[in-house]
Amino acid sequence: MNEQIETKKENKMGVMPVGRLLLTMSIPMVISMLVQALYNVVDSMFVAQISENALTAVSLAFPAQNLMIAVATGTGVGINALLSRSLGEKNFRRANNTADNAVFLALCSFIAFALIGGIFSRVFFRLQTDVTEIIDYGTAYLQICTIGSIGLFLQVTFEKLLQATGRTFYTMLTQGLGAIINIVLDPILIFGLLGMPKMGVAGAAVATICGQIIASILAVVLNMKKNHEIELKFKGFRPSKLIIARIYSVGVPSIMMAAIGSVMTFGINKILISFTTTATAVFGVYFKLQSFVFMPIFGLNNGMVPIIAYNYGARKPERLTKTIKLSIAAAVLIMVIGFVLFQTITEQLLMIFNASDNMLEIGVPALRIISICFLLAGFSIISSSLFQALSHGLLSLFVSLLRQLLILLPAAYLLSLSGKLNLIWWAFPLAELFAAFLCALFLRYIYKKEIKPMYETV
Repeated sequence: MNEQIETKKENKMGVMPVGRLLLTMSIPMVISMLVQALYNVVDSMFVAQISENALTAVSLAFPAQNLMIAVATGTGVGINALLSRSLGEKNFRRANNTADNAVFLALCSFIAFALIGGIFSRVFFRLQTDVTEIIDYGTAYLQICTIGSIGLFLQVTFEKLLQATGRTFYTMLTQGLGAIINIVLDPILIFGLLGMPKMGVAGAAVATICGQIIASILAVVLNMKKNHEIELKFKGFRPSKLIIARIYSVGVPSIMMAAIGSVMTFGINKILISFTTTATAVFGVYFKLQSFVFMPIFGLNNGMVPIIAYNYGARKPERLTKTIKLSIAAAVLIMVIGFVLFQTITEQLLMIFNASDNMLEIGVPALRIISICFLLAGFSIISSSLFQALSHGLLSLFVSLLRQLLILLPAAYLLSLSGKLNLIWWAFPLAELFAAFLCALFLRYIYKKEIKPMYETV
């Protein structure tokens, strides 16, 4: 039976001037992502005051946390793309079915990570280090983050439902609320302020899940009250193999890309810790700091993807092309600003984390060298998101695979054989150069295959 197609008024993504649309869609997401980046830095800043081993433990937990976030956001990318395309095609029944199945997938993901994290967290840290204090800190932190991850998965899912219909302002509210709660609770729970028990690193994890759970509750309420283009109906719900397959046709490559990032981070940590645990802490600090540069790009992506998917479904190539050009220009500008900051105030950035003289000696050249990749990364990120929005997620996956596993990790290992720590950092700009070249080739292919033919049929 053909899916019912109903008639509703045109969504703003098909009629609003593209420049203004991209701003209204992206700015709330950029703001919320910057708040998220602030949380990331504040979280590690407080942990660093416990000890350098505590900071190292949180850094070593990053690959596992990143994998969990990858599943949530990667599935969300698939949800966003399918929902936006369905709305562009005026297929509202499929849009509603997509939303129902999205919530089901969020709950399944939570159960899986809660079980895996509860059982294998200590094993994960033992694979990376034999320092008992780091293992104890890291195990407590990761177990809490995974067992309490229901807030993360529900928050991301319901935010994607809002983004898919163009209501990015509300996702700014949910993400902002979650991050602010986290920031406020961090010192209270870590250091035992206001009569609360002193929980140390575990307190940072509890603050994290509290922020996520409260943000998810707000996201659910906003969907019920404000998102009128989608109707969630769970009575008599049965998972749809077709809908789930369509979600993961885009989502799985996105998940795998982020999972590749986890493998890369795990591998780099293993290489660095063979020199000194301080180098691993520096790498963790870099990831926290670079989020201030990359998070706005991800916010721009979150605003861009539904616009592209909607106008692709509505067969409006002029709007699609203009969105791509404006997004690339904005991303490159943001990255250039980030590069300048990393080059000029490097020591001040590291001192946010109570950096020792040894950390400064390692961290200053590390941040300056790695940040060279910013000059190309903006173009690559926008291009990869475009591939995903047009259901060519495998191209994005290949770019990520080349950048992080086929180039970066082997290059870092080979450079480490020199015995010079500073040489390892050059693997990052080298890998980004190859990735940008590949993105340019794929972007040309996508234009000829998907976009140019639309001009001929309009």
